[in-house]
Amino acid sequence: MYKGFKAIGVAILLAFLAVGLAACGDDEGPAEEAGENIDETMEDAGEEMEEAGEDMEDAAEE
Repeated sequence: MYKGFKAIGVAILLAFLAVGLAACGDDEGPAEEAGENIDETMEDAGEEMEEAGEDMEDAAEE
């Protein structure tokens, strides 16, 4: 009797894992896309600030 419950428990656990993995698809929602756009914008802004800092250093050295 105990082995039957154990087998059912394992089957239920595997079913939950399969459903969880299926939910992690490649379909990106609008929040995911917005987050990626924000990340890209912040990265670009950081690069621009770094370039501006380097230009200021070059100008100060001249």
